[in-house]
Amino acid sequence: MLKNYFKVAIRNILKYKFFSLINILGMTIGIAACLLIVLYVTDELSYDRFHAKAENIYQVGLHGRIGGQDIRTTTTAPPMAEALVREVPGVAEATRIANYWGASVVKYEDKAFTEQKLFYADSNFFSFFSFRILEGDPKTALLEPNSVVITKSMATKYFGEQSALGKMLTIGNENQAYKVTGITEDSPLNSHFRYNLLLSSASGKHLKSTEWLNNYLYTYFVLDHGASLPAVHEKFGELVMKYVGPEVERFMGVSIKQLREKGDDFGYYSTALTDIHLRSTSRDELEPGGDIMSVYYLGAIGIFIIVIACINFMNLSTARSAGRAKEVGLRKTLGSLRGQMVGQFLAESTLYSFVTVILAVVACYFLLPYFNLLSGKQLGMSAFASARFILLLAGLVVFVGLVAGSYPAFYLTSFNAVEVLKGKVRSGMKSKGVRSTLVIFQFALSIFLIIFTAVVYQQITYMQQRNLGIDKHNVLIVSSTGRLGNNEEAFKNALASQTGIVSSSYTNNSFPGVNSTTVAKSTNSDQDHMIGVYYADHDHQEVMKFRMKAGRYFSEDFPSDSSAIVLNEAAVRDFGYTNPLEEYVTFSDDGKPRKLRIVGVFQDFNFESMKQKVRPLAIRLTTKSYQMMIRYEGSSQQAVASVEKLWKQYAPNEPLDYSFLDQNFDELFRAEQRLGVLFSVFAGLAIFIACLGLFALAAFTAEQRTKEIGIRKAMGATTTGLTILLSKEFTRLVLIAFVPAAAFGWYMVDYWLGNFAYRVDISPLIFIGSGVVAIVIAWLTVSFQSIKAAAANPVNSLRYE
Repeated sequence: MLKNYFKVAIRNILKYKFFSLINILGMTIGIAACLLIVLYVTDELSYDRFHAKAENIYQVGLHGRIGGQDIRTTTTAPPMAEALVREVPGVAEATRIANYWGASVVKYEDKAFTEQKLFYADSNFFSFFSFRILEGDPKTALLEPNSVVITKSMATKYFGEQSALGKMLTIGNENQAYKVTGITEDSPLNSHFRYNLLLSSASGKHLKSTEWLNNYLYTYFVLDHGASLPAVHEKFGELVMKYVGPEVERFMGVSIKQLREKGDDFGYYSTALTDIHLRSTSRDELEPGGDIMSVYYLGAIGIFIIVIACINFMNLSTARSAGRAKEVGLRKTLGSLRGQMVGQFLAESTLYSFVTVILAVVACYFLLPYFNLLSGKQLGMSAFASARFILLLAGLVVFVGLVAGSYPAFYLTSFNAVEVLKGKVRSGMKSKGVRSTLVIFQFALSIFLIIFTAVVYQQITYMQQRNLGIDKHNVLIVSSTGRLGNNEEAFKNALASQTGIVSSSYTNNSFPGVNSTTVAKSTNSDQDHMIGVYYADHDHQEVMKFRMKAGRYFSEDFPSDSSAIVLNEAAVRDFGYTNPLEEYVTFSDDGKPRKLRIVGVFQDFNFESMKQKVRPLAIRLTTKSYQMMIRYEGSSQQAVASVEKLWKQYAPNEPLDYSFLDQNFDELFRAEQRLGVLFSVFAGLAIFIACLGLFALAAFTAEQRTKEIGIRKAMGATTTGLTILLSKEFTRLVLIAFVPAAAFGWYMVDYWLGNFAYRVDISPLIFIGSGVVAIVIAWLTVSFQSIKAAAANPVNSLRYE
């Protein structure tokens, strides 16, 4: 029986070649797009799930409110991990990770490289996480001071084919020697934490600190099976009162209770390890995170595309109903049951589905490199060989076959055999109404995708072109200038004489962002205020080009500026100053209060993502630091060449590490850029698939109205008039589709734009333009068939009929 079903299905595919080609092409593109989206979404949802204890691991974070500002960070104090294990029931174990501070220069013999992703880690790191160690003992690799574990790539980079175990690497400006005690596989890409080198935490003296207000490392704990997470959170509150409270009182002069009475607060929270990549709201995760809403949006597009492709199949199958009416009548007369004929039509749609899934997998093979380029991923075809994906493909064949074939199957088998054989196939008004509804649904989805994509691009353009309040262009950033040693001042002076170098400035801040956030007090209140702060030298304003709104920037003409400070407008508002140049701000320097005089107020500039409003910021004076910003004119290549020449002179044998300020800021909205590109590509595919169906439907309509067209033309109708006549029905459907698409689109883009503190206004022109684009696309799609039918010789049309 099944064999016969598929034989007939193949015969029908070959009989109706044009419609079969449209169906196969549309379904192939739709399924290929859907599979690529599934690969992307699966990868995003897989982050950190490779750890054996993934479901029970949590990251501790710090949250609260100080001076009216919300704080939320994933960094905690060094004693946190030990206190969790010792005092919180339900916590089985805990571990810590800390960024390596200082220059990340790694040397072995005559090799020296600037390395990224260096961290300190506790000795239980490899029993806690499931990073695979290839050589060395995972229990002792990070136990001793001055031990380092490196990845396979790092081992090959420094030692070639030699065994790296036992070899010595020198790391940092102080040329501290570390013994290689382990080699691991390279960090998986689907991890929120990726490392190149892991130093034992016993090597870092700062990790032995017992202070609870110094939050600079990452703490994780394993929850016992059966333990209650809310109960653990309750214990967090006890830790705050026991350990944080005394330090708050000592440094801020108020108790935790008094702090809370003023509306401020301080506490801890936890985030599941598997939620960190997509759901963390902290600004300082170890790796830039994804966005769960983007995953939802792309997943929805995948569903939209499959639905649009299935609608094509349903529409074209019902449109050809008259052509297959006699087949149904004959089968019924010969005794075929309706269930058997339903099975026949479902077999036909499943065969279509099977063929298109195979073609889609082949298409993915060729398209995946380009998709990786657009999405920033490194996805491979190996996923298709997994049992889970094979089951997905099989399920997709069945699902698409049933969804696409169900309505045509039940509709076609409802024909009355006697009437069909008499040539009295009943009116297709009901079928036409369903087809019109499906076309409306198709174009409603397509118009929505046009609207959403247009707004995403508008927001990205706004972020790229918005005046940040600084000039981010033509600024070269040299990191780790501590490698210059005592030559820092000489290096800066030498730069000033180089052609094309305008100015340079030392700072401890890495833009975008601010490296330090602290508590400060104003002179007119005991209220604590959270404020970002960084250090820079006298030339910083000249390099960054931010505007002074009041007072002045630091100057060498004022030696007293070592006790001065400049604030942004947001800080002045937060402190409540009306005449800020007559005021002071009190900071805590090494636990001692220090009063700094405000000498200037600068215009707010965006130093973080546009998803956050500009927050209070202060700049303090320094004469040297571990980073230099260099403003240049002319080509960037010439500027780099000039800096490299001087660097070799003042820091021989030390690698130069540099970046560009504008590129660093562009990284802030790289995720939105990729989302915009992916949206535009998949939206384009969805519209193309819808147009394929519309093209075939227009061909069918023209064929059905051949006699009418011939008569109208014989009566004097023009080609233009007939083209408009044949196209206006489709235009009406697109206009109807615009209404729900615009309403849903307005809601969704407003929701998405709510993620940004600085956003574009939703313009009605976007919606009108999207509707016009959809109508033009529809007209271009159906015009070919309409013009072809209208231009035909009426004699031939009537003879054909």
